[in-house]
Amino acid sequence: MICLARVAARLRSPRTLAVVLAALGGLCINSLGAQPSPKVARAVRLARAPRIDGRLDDAAWSRIEPITDFLQRQPAEGQAPTEATEVFIAYDAEALYVGARMRRRDPKDLARAVTRRDGFGNAEKFTITFDPQMDRRTAVGFGVSVAGVRSDFRHTQDDDMRGRESQYDPVWTAATREDASGWTAEMRIPFSQLRFPKAERQRWGMQIDRWMPDKNEDVQWAMVSPRETGYVSRFGTLEGLDGVSPTRPVEFMPYVAGDATRRATTSTENPLNRPFAGRMGLDAKTALGSSLTLDATVNPDFGQVEADPAEVNLSAFETFFDERRPFFTEGSEMVRGNGAQYFYPRRIGAAPHGSATGDFVDVPRSSTILGAAKLTGRLPSRLSIGAVTAVTAAEQARVFRADSGVTNAVQVEPRSAYGVLRLQQEIGSQASTIGASFSTVQRSVGGQSALAALLARESYFGGADWRIRFQQGKYAISGFVAGSHVAGDTASIRRLQVANSRLFQRPDRRTTVYDALKTSLSGYSAQLRADKDAGQHILAGAEVKIESPGFEINDLGRLQSTDDIEYNADVQIRETTPGRFLQNWRLGFETRGAWNFERTHQLNTWSQNSSATLKNFWNLNVRSTIALATVDDAITRGGPYMGLPREFRQEFRINNPFGARTGWRVNGGYGVDEFGAWRRNVSGQVTLRPSPRVSVSMEPTVQSGTEPRQYVTRIAGGTRTFGNRYVFAFIDRTTISTKLRANYAFSPNLSLEAYAEPFVATGRYSRMGELSAPRSRMLREYGTDGTTITTDSAGTRTITDGTQSFTVGNRDFNILSFRSNMVMRWEWTPGSTFFLVWQQNRRTAEAFGDPARARDLFRTTRASGDNFLAVKVSYWLPVRLGGRR
Repeated sequence: MICLARVAARLRSPRTLAVVLAALGGLCINSLGAQPSPKVARAVRLARAPRIDGRLDDAAWSRIEPITDFLQRQPAEGQAPTEATEVFIAYDAEALYVGARMRRRDPKDLARAVTRRDGFGNAEKFTITFDPQMDRRTAVGFGVSVAGVRSDFRHTQDDDMRGRESQYDPVWTAATREDASGWTAEMRIPFSQLRFPKAERQRWGMQIDRWMPDKNEDVQWAMVSPRETGYVSRFGTLEGLDGVSPTRPVEFMPYVAGDATRRATTSTENPLNRPFAGRMGLDAKTALGSSLTLDATVNPDFGQVEADPAEVNLSAFETFFDERRPFFTEGSEMVRGNGAQYFYPRRIGAAPHGSATGDFVDVPRSSTILGAAKLTGRLPSRLSIGAVTAVTAAEQARVFRADSGVTNAVQVEPRSAYGVLRLQQEIGSQASTIGASFSTVQRSVGGQSALAALLARESYFGGADWRIRFQQGKYAISGFVAGSHVAGDTASIRRLQVANSRLFQRPDRRTTVYDALKTSLSGYSAQLRADKDAGQHILAGAEVKIESPGFEINDLGRLQSTDDIEYNADVQIRETTPGRFLQNWRLGFETRGAWNFERTHQLNTWSQNSSATLKNFWNLNVRSTIALATVDDAITRGGPYMGLPREFRQEFRINNPFGARTGWRVNGGYGVDEFGAWRRNVSGQVTLRPSPRVSVSMEPTVQSGTEPRQYVTRIAGGTRTFGNRYVFAFIDRTTISTKLRANYAFSPNLSLEAYAEPFVATGRYSRMGELSAPRSRMLREYGTDGTTITTDSAGTRTITDGTQSFTVGNRDFNILSFRSNMVMRWEWTPGSTFFLVWQQNRRTAEAFGDPARARDLFRTTRASGDNFLAVKVSYWLPVRLGGRR
């Protein structure tokens, strides 16, 4: 407990005392952290390990007193469970053993979905979670469903879901059995898969959870109320682990893979065609001390990762897709900090930035990751560490020119080195935190002038963040300060200055003007937020965030725009105690806005969000938003300010319980603005489970509407907007897509998964015109105000304005896309996996904008595209170095 009197007694300077009080005062008030559960369980040492077959018929279990004191977390918080649960915990020198009996009055009600690992579906599930470090913040969980499907995860924060990493995949075993009284489970968790300090007598935090989806009932041993903050800090305690020593194995995972590619557009005359390829690589993992884990990889393979969804992006900004590669997802919460998104791992190994031209060109689809390493963990001093480093190869495109018959190599990506370091120290008994983050990218562009013009030679990011908690986490003040620096050739810095994220070249810009001779760019970002995160009825939060015009982190992070001063505030009224008609409900109000550094108001929205869970556990959500008229500095893509209209949006969602045998969800929304433009969308999801081994889901989406101010192009000329015409149009857009998934589980260790997404997008441009004046919301529509417009048979428009005449090409589009992949995954021995992957990527585009129809989805499978077939085999090889510590 931090006490002001003790601090004051040790400081002689009143000024120093004032600084300390300002920085740490919050830690000294009500500094009683979240109280752990008083519950204690004991593990029993065994002379002979039980057989892991799910039967609980070994004599060892009969000599252990079971844990039976469980309570409901939902739906009836704090009440006795409707079904009994008994848990037994034992251990020997090698592993921890868990036995559990889940009783059911009517076992036929059990949901028994069989899925791949970590995908238990709607099956009843038993989970046990340990805090081996006893730090009351981090934990690892092990779960098994009634169908025998294993799941595992890691908590990197003191929260049930936030900071929970399902990519954590230790090597352990489990088995289940059904009988007339319910079902039973047995687990064997090797101590080599856990990180804990060396001590003769171990004391671990522990939580036990049972989820019964048919009842929507969640049962816990150390019950954590939904109204409270904290999770791991509220665990009970496991004792009795005496004489257990941590081990330090080195786990090697070598792999071999081969693939075949069939391209739709490959010419028989193409000498660069290489349909077959093979590769080898190695992953390794080891413990450093009792708290840290080191992962390393050489030439990693990500061929089994699901394809990104299709899109048509007409905005000024990049789309960011989720990271799915296992090396970067596991432990990612330890590397990502609070505040600026300085680490977006998809930058590592991305497609080359450069291009090449020739009669035949072969450009690598991605940059080769020569090697990468990752260090994650939390020290006994409560310091969390996350670090990633990686090196990618210099990539070359092969170019063949038919006239000379010569194949040349053109460099399209330099050798690059990436580094990220994240440190977070927990302080005080309130589990407050302070953190520091650093990242860098170094590129060897050398004498490659084309690449030097595209890419910065070096970039740096550094930041500090904090989260100060009060009253057991009920209140929190958080924030960060950060800075960035990017350096390179003048051409690369010019590119950053005129990028849509900052637009220094804007003709009416009054600050931070464009400088063609700059060789570096620096900036800063900061945020301050206050939250009320707990309480029976009222939650609230408010935030201010700024990003200076020169702030730049896109070499390794993700950033859409700079030159922003953003704010938001929200208040939520909720009821978590079940009532006569509702299980729970929530009513929220929120406002968001933004200015730039020139004090121009660019965003001003007001929203209301309501949600309710019915007694049958259906969930309803309704959101209404009013966006007031503002001015935007990016819509003209480097031109002057332009006004945006008022807009109203309405959204809704309804879904049935997550654990239902047939799951469904319906989303919808519509919007209108003062120009008469409209938007509507309907989407949904249906998941069918015709048998425990089969799961089929469909997610259809239909979006349609008009955009009154779709940017088209900039044309020199005119006198109204700084000597250029900024051309816009109404666009009538329709997008129809369906995500299809079908999974068949032969067993918990052998599954076949299929994913497909037919996608159709159309857009038709009309009512073309130019911005009438800076800051105006109105267009000078062509065909009026002394202008004429004609359209030829190809859709090209010719506009005449006085003595000037110019053309705008046909921008209408009709895009068909079909992406799919099929993966057979077989864990043929613990930790070792066989993959068979088939991927398709079909796409075609046509220059007409007839509205899409649902039947067009069937046409997508006839579009030309590429097929990719791959086989990968990995083998888990643990090697114990130096015996036991």
